[in-house]
Amino acid sequence: MKAFVLDRYGSDDKVRSGEMPEPEVRPDDVLVQVHAAGVNLLDSRIRDGAFKLILPFSLPIVLGNDVAGVVVRVGSRVRRFKPGDEVYARPDQNRIGTFAEFISMNERDLALKPETVSMEEAASVPLVGLTAWQALIEIANLEKGQKVFVQAGSGGVGTFAIQLAKHVGATVATTTSTRNVDLVKSLGADVVIDYRNEDFEDVLHDYDVVLHSQDEKTLKKSLRVLKPGGKLISISGPPDPAFAKDLGSPWILRPATSVLSYRVRREAKRRQVGYSFLFMRASGDQLGEITSLIDSGIVRPVVDRVFPFESTKEAMAYVESGRAKGKVVVKVV
Repeated sequence: MKAFVLDRYGSDDKVRSGEMPEPEVRPDDVLVQVHAAGVNLLDSRIRDGAFKLILPFSLPIVLGNDVAGVVVRVGSRVRRFKPGDEVYARPDQNRIGTFAEFISMNERDLALKPETVSMEEAASVPLVGLTAWQALIEIANLEKGQKVFVQAGSGGVGTFAIQLAKHVGATVATTTSTRNVDLVKSLGADVVIDYRNEDFEDVLHDYDVVLHSQDEKTLKKSLRVLKPGGKLISISGPPDPAFAKDLGSPWILRPATSVLSYRVRREAKRRQVGYSFLFMRASGDQLGEITSLIDSGIVRPVVDRVFPFESTKEAMAYVESGRAKGKVVVKVV
């Protein structure tokens, strides 16, 4: 099958278009013909080797973390899906590879595709949708009437998180550039801060939750906008010991994560707020909840551009540029 393959960690010249064997289908697996694949900054970070200590892939690997497609074969123990089903997923972190014509995944990672959206729109959802769900619903336990600050509201996670938080009934603040103010307002943002003209720290106070996706400087300022008892959930780091434990990382890495996150955890404790690092996990059950939100019109995918499959490397470069509004997708079929 055709695929985009990472042979060695490094820059984009280490990724090639080539032929790979069709994936093995284990008893609990579903083989999916890929129709579309979402492109994420995570793909570039994996390519660059940013996670090679905690996610030691055996190279070469096929890149790609979002998929929408059609089931073509199922394993002997699969009961939830059948050939012909239209599905979408974020594969388990150890079985990525959606930049290909086929991918095999455990059935627990899959959900039926929302009926009201295209394959390309569906492929834009899993990683960012699950990230927003696990941050706001699972970890933060966001409730009606609370205030949440979603950073980078026009990005992939931001566009989904704003809509999810509004569905819960929260007041949502976000940051964006001037050209994207109307977009985030249309998604439901109540307080929009143009980061080119304002500092969010001067505007936001006594927030219950911060969904952090930016740099260390922004992280420090974000702690100061939380009220006592508030929670900061970061998807950009630093990783904390709880993350290393949940991931099942080698014991030697756990002290390292403790050191990396020591200052932010100390500052959070001093301010009487919580700090958590989230590395989103696959979940077909949670995707099923998200499917219901999409099909009922509560949440809509936001897709910036769709690239042809042969331009996957160009799509990755576009995501890295930081110019995308919402998600970028490659169309495979």
